[in-house]
Amino acid sequence: MKLMRLGEPGAERPALLLPDGRVLDAAPVTSDFDRRFFADGGLELLRGAVEGGVLPEIDPAGLRIGPPVAGPGKVVCVGLNYRDHAAETGATIPARPVVFMKDPSTVVGPHDQVLIPRKSTHTDWEVELAVVIGSTARYLDSPERASEVIAGYAISNDVSEREFQLDFSSQWDLGKSCETFNPLGPWLVTTDEVPDPQALGMRLSVNGRLRQDGNTKNMIFDVPYLVWYLSQHMVLNPGDVINTGTPAGVALGLPDTPYLRAGDTVDLAIDGLGRQSQTFAPA
Repeated sequence: MKLMRLGEPGAERPALLLPDGRVLDAAPVTSDFDRRFFADGGLELLRGAVEGGVLPEIDPAGLRIGPPVAGPGKVVCVGLNYRDHAAETGATIPARPVVFMKDPSTVVGPHDQVLIPRKSTHTDWEVELAVVIGSTARYLDSPERASEVIAGYAISNDVSEREFQLDFSSQWDLGKSCETFNPLGPWLVTTDEVPDPQALGMRLSVNGRLRQDGNTKNMIFDVPYLVWYLSQHMVLNPGDVINTGTPAGVALGLPDTPYLRAGDTVDLAIDGLGRQSQTFAPA
């Protein structure tokens, strides 16, 4: 299934995109795709409603697409998780996942305007595979158990301000948690439609010029390992989001490549997960 949320910020309605392009209203099943929805077995209820033909069709024309998850409790990020990205930034290949947190309020829709922070000169892009947690993960026994707690996958743009991130603090959070810095969506694609999350091509262009062209097969730590590893250090709750890292091609690692400026447009795509497009503006 492809879950999506339509409407203005704070007033989105849950919906479902069918393979034939029709959109169904999920309101008869849930008020939103939030933590309670996932925790209460909402995916199975929704699947049953689709099979039963009880969801009315809606016309999405003219409606904003919001992030597919409402109010994630946390956004956990993994840095330097592609060898080519670590190499281009001059970083050592990590022996264990590099983990940091991103303010959940950064999550916006896949086509929403992204704001360049005041006094920023190094706003950067990062196409990433996002993992959405579907049930509580706490001290999982092994990476093989990860599939039991994953609801699905989405595209994430882990927008970053590199000077804030690397020069202003020993932590990365300042450069990662600026407002609008995590476009997510357009869909949450359930695991049954993503048979191998380690075989997804991913691309990002800036003003029509291809900057990132990678594949999730090149992750240092794969999705099951990351979910297992994180569960050893924190409780992953339904609706939480994990950004799993970005391949090479960010401005930080490209000599003489300009960082983002007001008016720039960034386009992202991951195989099977849809497309995003954002225009950047001054905060």
